[in-house]
Amino acid sequence: MASTQDPAYERRLETLEAQSWKLRLDVQAPYRWNLRRLHPGYTLDIGCGIGRNLTHLEGKGVGVDHNLDCVATSRERGLTAYSPDEFLASADAKIAGFDSLLLAHVIEHLDAPTTDDLIATYSPYVREGGRIIVITPQEAGYRSDSTHVRFVDHAAIELLLSKHGWKTASKQSFPFPRVVGRVFPYNEFVVVGERNPDA
Repeated sequence: MASTQDPAYERRLETLEAQSWKLRLDVQAPYRWNLRRLHPGYTLDIGCGIGRNLTHLEGKGVGVDHNLDCVATSRERGLTAYSPDEFLASADAKIAGFDSLLLAHVIEHLDAPTTDDLIATYSPYVREGGRIIVITPQEAGYRSDSTHVRFVDHAAIELLLSKHGWKTASKQSFPFPRVVGRVFPYNEFVVVGERNPDA
């Protein structure tokens, strides 16, 4: 698969989500719990995909995705989602209008300059005292998707946030300790940043 912008990527996300064993076990429950316990408030979800995290947040946010099929699926689920251009032209694009900026399983798909542009573009929409939440896959998860272009661990995320005027407030390996990420594809790096007043 060449790109996350390809319609096939949206179909892949829906197929993965609809696997019967995942539905029976509610495998999203711990991830839903973890995101909610971070108390992100009204959230701008960049790279929202088909709306999984917006659903976890019970619709308390707005999603942006460059895959128009993903945007359409999110809207079909009753969520607020836009393409990047649509968002910038929308009434939801209010400077300092969000409590948090969420980048969940996004920056591993992007090269460094594109990631810098993304954060620079959307950070102004987070209020003073707001936060940024960055989630990326660990080794096994990174290997599971051909559209991943670079491995981004805790240290890389912290460096990125510092570069853009955020200070790290917390970091964790979730749901299991760091070593498990080498074999378990759903282990994640989770970093929360706050505005750095000295930046």
